[in-house]
Amino acid sequence: MAIRVYKPTTPGRRNASVNLYSEVTKKTPEKSLLKPLSKTGGRNNKGVITCRHRGGGHKRRYRVIDFKRNRRLDQTATVIGIEYDPNRSCNIALIEYEDGERNYIIAPVGLKDGMQVVAASEQAEPQVGNNMQLKHIPAGLTVHNVELQPGRGGQMGRSAGSAIRLTNKEGKWATLVLPSGEIRQVHLQCRATIGQVGNTDHGLVKLGKAGRKRWLGVRPTVRGMAMSHHAHPLGGGEGRSKGGRAPVSPTGVPAKGGGTRDRKKSSTKRIIRRRKTVRYGFAPK
Repeated sequence: MAIRVYKPTTPGRRNASVNLYSEVTKKTPEKSLLKPLSKTGGRNNKGVITCRHRGGGHKRRYRVIDFKRNRRLDQTATVIGIEYDPNRSCNIALIEYEDGERNYIIAPVGLKDGMQVVAASEQAEPQVGNNMQLKHIPAGLTVHNVELQPGRGGQMGRSAGSAIRLTNKEGKWATLVLPSGEIRQVHLQCRATIGQVGNTDHGLVKLGKAGRKRWLGVRPTVRGMAMSHHAHPLGGGEGRSKGGRAPVSPTGVPAKGGGTRDRKKSSTKRIIRRRKTVRYGFAPK
C-alpha cells in the first residue's frame, strides 16, 4: 500500500494524505452482489437518536460478503479482482467458482488476481486466502475472519491490517492473540482464513479537513461542558464545571472505560487476558 501527501496548496490539503489503493485492481462492483443501503442518521424506529454524530455522507450500496465460507467446501475459486468497499476499512476480493458463481471475500495481504483459493473441510494447503477449521491450521500462523461460534461466520479480525495469531491448540480449544492484545480461546471447529487483512496503511491516512469526515457520514461533536444543563449532565453552571462527575454521554452512560457488555450475551468466559485494564482496577493476568 502507499500513502500520498500533496503539496500544501490549501489549509485542508496541508494536513491531509490520500490512500492510493494500490491493491485495488477492479474498479466497478459486481451488480449481482449489491444491495441497497438505507441511512438511519443514528435514529431508531421511533426517531430517537441512539447513536450520536451520524448523518449525511455519500450514498453507498452494500456489498454482500461471504463471512462463513462454508457453503462451497472443497471447491476451488479463482480471484477475479480486488475492489474498494465503502462500507469497511479493508478491501474485498471477487472470487468465481468453476460453475460461474461469484462471491466477495475479505482481501488479505498477498492475494492477487488469478490466484486459487479454497474453503476446505479437511486439511488444506495453508496459503493466503484459504479457509478451514482452526484444528486444521498449523499453530503459529496468522489468520483473520475468525468465528466465535462454529457456523456463525467470521466476527474477529475483519478490519484493515488485522492479524490474529494462532499460538496453541489444546483439547478442543485454540488460543488466539488478537490485535488488541487480548488472548482468548476459541473452539477448534470455528473457521478462519489464512493471512493478514490487506489495506494495512488505512490507519495512516489523515483526513485533513472536516469536510472529508462529513463525506464519511460523521457529524460534528459538541463537548458536554459546552451545553446547557438540560441538554447534558456536564452542562450548565457559571464557567466550566464538571460537577465532580465522570465523563458521560447525554443519557448518562459512562463515556470512558464504562462497561457496555451484556452479561447474558457476553463471551468473556474464554478470555485468558483482557485487552485493557478494568475500570477502577487492573485486569486479571
